Amino acid sequence: MSKIGFIGLGIMGRPMAKNLLKAGVDLLVNDLDRQAVVELVGMGARSATGEEIGADCDVIFTILPNGPIVQAVLFADGGVATHIRQGAVVCDMSSVTPQESRFCFEKLAQKGVGFVDAPVSGGEPKAIDGTLAFMAGGEQKDFDALRPYFDIMGASAILVGPSGSGSVTKLANQMIVNLTIAAVSEAFTLAVKAGADPEKVYQAIRGGLAGSAVLDAKIPMIINRDFKPGGKISINHKDIKNVMASAHAIDSPAFLSAVLFEIMQALKVGGHMDEDHGAIVKFFEQQAGVEVAKKA
Repeated sequence: MSKIGFIGLGIMGRPMAKNLLKAGVDLLVNDLDRQAVVELVGMGARSATGEEIGADCDVIFTILPNGPIVQAVLFADGGVATHIRQGAVVCDMSSVTPQESRFCFEKLAQKGVGFVDAPVSGGEPKAIDGTLAFMAGGEQKDFDALRPYFDIMGASAILVGPSGSGSVTKLANQMIVNLTIAAVSEAFTLAVKAGADPEKVYQAIRGGLAGSAVLDAKIPMIINRDFKPGGKISINHKDIKNVMASAHAIDSPAFLSAVLFEIMQALKVGGHMDEDHGAIVKFFEQQAGVEVAKKA
């Protein structure tokens, strides 16, 4: 059986790695959070350094906070690429820029190693139940090598195009998700200030054209004032920053995302970065002087 490496055991990575273990995958794990490593070892994984994972594994998954960390884990002294075996495939599931993904692809190609950028959508709930959506960029043969593991961790996996295409798709996904949360937040703040019951407004509109997966995921959390993060504002703030950098690099207008980034900046100043991105509503609530909450 092939040995599989998994680096990054955070909100998303930990349940994804658990699902691989439950499926009988021979898994080597690594993370700075030793408690997370101990938990996975208790389920049958083995703790390993990045260098050991590179030397011993045929397939290596990473899911990390940002592009510079991904590159450090792969290419720093003692990193994954130090003794990586020719013919291995690295799959980065982090949310990074297309340029950062292509850098990793090109650098690993020099060693005869495949690289696929395959960020995910679905948040912690879908990471737990194994129904994530993977959006991938890279070569078909490398995607095919990863497909059995995508099928364990997710409900869909699409090879969008060449290296960087998965990261581009993730940026588009994050624009839509976070802008929809902002639109929902603004609308429900208006409804509450006008005296409407937000729960009844939600029930009235969710079956119509305004209904969406985002509406169904976030309004119940918002009206119950539950901002435990499935996707932290800090991570989404980073993603929208990447959107703006990528948009500027290719002269693609991103007016709404620019406004959204400043809303997130205000939330950062207000100390909300560790809350779920449903807490975008707090920006609008503060401006309007109301709270979008379930009526007693």
